[in-house]
Amino acid sequence: MGNNKTRTRALLIALLGFVALLIVPNQALASEEADVQATVQHVFQQLQSHDYGAVYDSLPASTRSRMSRDRFVNALKRAQESYNLDSINIGAVRVSGNIAVADTELYGRVITPIAAEGKIVVQQYLVREDGKWRVATGDRATIQRFLKSNPSFARKFPIRQPRLYVKQNNKWVEFKIRG
Repeated sequence: MGNNKTRTRALLIALLGFVALLIVPNQALASEEADVQATVQHVFQQLQSHDYGAVYDSLPASTRSRMSRDRFVNALKRAQESYNLDSINIGAVRVSGNIAVADTELYGRVITPIAAEGKIVVQQYLVREDGKWRVATGDRATIQRFLKSNPSFARKFPIRQPRLYVKQNNKWVEFKIRG
């Protein structure tokens, strides 16, 4: 009888150890995904409040090295005359090492050239530098470099072009740019 108890106890310990091995990485991944989601939300709030200097600070070093803070801030100030951001929906988040992608929908109002409700469906790419997530969306060179170093992630989550929509008759209609 003592042998059965010992075997049962050993089996239970092994089973608990196996379950712990399955749970701990998933919790770590969930934490990383939550960090990515929080970063995307924070940068959106900075854009919404016109804190463009803080947005600049959230860019990867390679992006900041190619564009001065003044140029970046002034470009966003000029753009704010064309639209207002209202809200963001953050969908699926995927993390692999030092790169992440978050599916997002940005909602706002176009002011010029015509007044309309707008929506942008865009992937937010982020890279981890010095332990912090940095938003690399729009910086194709940085994104390509990270995707090249992680081909399996690149195959699963290739860069998709943003899609623009305007609301017409209470329906979202894709706005295609000719060119």
